[in-house]
Formats: sequence, C-alpha cells, structure tokens
Amino acid sequence: MIIINDIHLPLEDFPSDFHAVAARELKINENKIKSASLYRKSVDARRKSDVHFCCSVIVSLNCDEGFAIKKCKKAHIFNEEKYEWKTGISSPTRPIVVGFGPAGMFAALTLARAGLRPIVIERGEAVDERKKSVERFFSGGPLSAESNVQFGEGGAGTFSDGKLNTGIKNIRCRAVLEEFVRFGAKDEILIDAKPHIGTDRLVEIVKNLRNEIIALGGEVRFSSRLNNILSTDGKISEIEIYCGDNRDIIPCSHLILATGHSARDTFFMLKENDILMERKAFSVGARIEHKRADIDRALYGDFAGHPALGAADYKLATHLDNGRGVYTFCMCPGGVVINASSEPGGIAVNGMSYSARDGENSNSAVLADIRPDELPGDDVLAGVSFQREIEQKAFSAAYGAVPTTTFGKMLGKSPKKAVSPSVLPNTAECDMREILPGNIADSIIEGIKIFGKKIEGFDSDSARLTFPETRSSSPVRILRNDTFQSPSLHGLFPCGEGAGYAGGIMSAAVDGIRIAEAVIESITQ
Repeated sequence: MIIINDIHLPLEDFPSDFHAVAARELKINENKIKSASLYRKSVDARRKSDVHFCCSVIVSLNCDEGFAIKKCKKAHIFNEEKYEWKTGISSPTRPIVVGFGPAGMFAALTLARAGLRPIVIERGEAVDERKKSVERFFSGGPLSAESNVQFGEGGAGTFSDGKLNTGIKNIRCRAVLEEFVRFGAKDEILIDAKPHIGTDRLVEIVKNLRNEIIALGGEVRFSSRLNNILSTDGKISEIEIYCGDNRDIIPCSHLILATGHSARDTFFMLKENDILMERKAFSVGARIEHKRADIDRALYGDFAGHPALGAADYKLATHLDNGRGVYTFCMCPGGVVINASSEPGGIAVNGMSYSARDGENSNSAVLADIRPDELPGDDVLAGVSFQREIEQKAFSAAYGAVPTTTFGKMLGKSPKKAVSPSVLPNTAECDMREILPGNIADSIIEGIKIFGKKIEGFDSDSARLTFPETRSSSPVRILRNDTFQSPSLHGLFPCGEGAGYAGGIMSAAVDGIRIAEAVIESITQ
C-alpha cells in the first residue's frame, strides 16, 4: 500500500473517488490504480480567504508499487507499514496489569491476543458504575476517592475529549485507531488528522475492549487497589491488593504498572520500596473558555459554520523572556470544563467534549512549565507535593467550590460581559494568584496576551479562567532499562503517563502495546 501526503482539496466538491487524484500524484495511468481512498484529512486555515483540506490518500496498484514510488520521485509518497499483533503464545505465566486506562487497556489487549491471559487490577469501578459516581459528583454529591474522573475503567481519558492525535511517529498508532473503530468508534477517526471520540462514545468502547480481553481468557478486577509489591532476590514474587477491606496476595513475576499520573499513593509506595524514580518536568495552569462561535470566527473567518468544518481547534505555544514556556493543551472545541479532583480537600480541573463538540464554549488549558530544579529539597516526589499544595489552596480559597474569574479581572478590569463558566456544580470568584505561585500566574497572563496576537479575542477581558489544572502530566518518571523493566526490580515494567513515558491517550496506548511486547519477549526468551 502507498501513502500520498500533502494533497490540497477544496471544502466544496470534495471528491468521493480518489483514483484520479492518486493517478495524478503518481504520474501513472488511472487503470493502474487498484484502489484509492482517503487516509487522513486536516483543515488548512492559515489563510482565512482560502480555508481548505490538506489530505493523504492510501493507494494500492496493479503494478510494482516500489517502482512507481521510485519513478515519481516525491518525498511525500511512500509505502505504508502495517502493525502485526503477536499471537499463538502458550505459557503458564499470567502477567498482571495494574491500571485500566489507555496504557493498561492496550497492554492487556496485546497480552490477551498473544494468548497470555492477563489479570488486570483497577482501583476504580467498571465504566457504567464509574459514570454514575462521576455524575453524582458533578451534581454536588460526594467525591469518591477510588472511582472518579481520574480512576476507573478507561482511565482519565474516558472523561475528556477522547483526543487521539499525537506527535509521535509509530507504526502502532494506526493499529490503535483501528482497534478503537473495531470496538465502536466511528470510521472518521481513521481519517481525521486530529481524531477524537468524545466521552459519550468512549463509555461503550472501553466496555467492548474489556469484553474482548475477557473473551480471550483475561480477567479484569475492578475496585481493587494495588497496595504493595513483594519481591525475592531482586525479582517480583507477589503483589498485595485490597478490594474494600479485603486483602489478597497474588503471585506475580511480570507486572505492568500503568496506574496513570494521579495514583500518588502508588508513587509513595514505590519510593518506600526503593524503586528508582526521578523528577521530571510538568506543568500547571488554568482552563480558559471562550464562546465557541468566537473561536470559530477567529480561526475560520467567513468559512466559520461551513458544514464541512467542525468546531475550530488550536494549539499555541510561546517562550517568555523569563525563560518559562507557556502553551495550550488538550483543547476541547465545543466542550466543558470539569472538576477532575481525586483527593478530598483538593480541586483540580480538566476539559471534556462530547462527540458532537457543539457546546456553547470552547476551552483549553493554558499551562506554564515547571522544571525539576525549581522545586525545593531533593525529594523525588517534590512535584507531587507541589501539585497537592496548589489543589488544597484552591479548595480552601473557594470553600470547596471550583475557583474561577475572568481574564479582565486578572488585569484589574471589570468586564461588562463574561463567558459563563461551564464547570459543575459550583464555582467561586477567586484571584488566580491566591492559588498558583505568583510567577506561574504572571507567566500564564503574559502567555494569554501573546496568544491574543495569534488568535483574535483570545485575550478578551470576557474570557473565563477556571483553575487549577495540575494533572496534565506526571511530575515523576519511574525509570526503566533497555528491557523496559525497572533497574531496581526484575519483572516490574513501568508504563504510560503515570510512569512518565506518554502524554495523551494515543501515546499511552502505544506505550502499553510496546511494554506488553517486552513482557512477551521476557516470558518467551
């Protein structure tokens, strides 16, 4: 199969048949095209007078494909590689996966397909029960410390936009997209350059994926929390888990640790067990909300609202004179801000979109980076303490509600109109500088001003700020060697965002597959 990139096509009269397009790009007769279909589509809105699609096409020929690629001499035309799942492995060893977010799900799926019947340990609830717990919390009910926006089947990504775009280039990325489609996502995620599923669809998809793992001989234990890792002679021997008050010891020789970035108690347990970790850079900041129609107009001009275009998205970054980087993250077109707290007495926010992305507001995080050497002392978990302190300040300042303000008020102004906060259930007016360190708050304000020069109205006085966003990434990395195992403990395979090796659903899923492959190699060698 051949991939042809960088094909520019209009919003109107978008072709349904790509044979002629492929023949033109390859400089061959159309009768040599066996099949041609759309592979990837993105919006090019750099010139508002000429908003169009930039596309990739996947092609199969009736002739020598390698010769055709070489003959046309175009760098944007190349062969596609396809990922092959490992199968047919027989072993009495049952690897254990802790955490059932994107990394854990795809690690378990890879192991199950290989024939290794994995056991999955997940501290939160199955997705249907978890959804009810989260909805009760959003309605003003109590926070469940074990099953919430951060913990439970599907991980933190279940209550997000379900964004699947990533900056990594890996053959496994396409395989992840194809599996999401197989488990219920729409085919369009295979085509969109910035694919998303939406939290409303993710609920069914993660259930279907779980059922596949079980059908292949795997086991998923919900409401089960990893409490300790036991070892003998430098190798994992058992794990201790709790389901409520019930303690269980499970024999274990291969453990994939995919707990996510919010499993702070796991970090402390690892520290007590002398597992090698290091501080890593992370970010904190706020969510900024604008009217969706205003962002659409600012980015698409007169093309805003065109039926071929969805809600507009953006990605912005700047490097301030003070040396700090500020950037937007996890942009949710037509989405809402959510209370993503997981600890009593703390507040943390995030963004979420449903599949239609048709909400009144659009939001994104505006984050400032935190470097490891900025944190006091030498504690490897100083970043966790830093995050927690900010979250607790937010809870106290807003008396348990979610802190919010307008960008105008941060500049000492009183805007007549303000974007209404979308976060539930309650908000309280707060000064961002009371919660975030002053240098961080000032950097975010400066960054928003700069972004206002790139997107008209981004720095509007009426823009809504909701904070703090502290869970964008893990502040710690659990070290692993060239076999993907912890150098401190043979059989421990750190994985995904929580271990510091991914940054989003797609990269976490890919890391899950890669680590499962390492486990398979360890078992079969």
